[in-house]
Amino acid sequence: RIEALGKKEIEKLSDFRYQLRCFLKFSEDLTHEFGVTNLQYLLLLHVKGYKGRDWATIGELADRLQTHHNGVVSLASRCEKLGLVYRQRGTVDKRAVEIHLTPEGNKLVIKIAGLHRKELLVLKGVFKVPGTRELG
Repeated sequence: RIEALGKKEIEKLSDFRYQLRCFLKFSEDLTHEFGVTNLQYLLLLHVKGYKGRDWATIGELADRLQTHHNGVVSLASRCEKLGLVYRQRGTVDKRAVEIHLTPEGNKLVIKIAGLHRKELLVLKGVFKVPGTRELG
């Protein structure tokens, strides 16, 4: 059963979505300033931020990006042409393709991620869901 929301909860959800969209717009503008698309940045971020190692497979990245395998293959190819990543055959599973950051890709993701973190600190406390604790 879905609980009906009152006007105040709807207003708060609207504000949450607005603030989220503002952050995403900030991210899109920032990544373009650095000559990459937002999706290219997200691929670099998820490679760098993959838990427990400094690389990720195409399948893992598809999951993190919530998209299809073939889309990530194309995205990785574009990043590879920019000199930001390189592919390597899986060390354990030879069928897998590992995506690794180049030194240039590593520098870029660290720089952009730092600016994103700074923006999130400015927004601290903005992301709230009615009836729960802060998200930011």
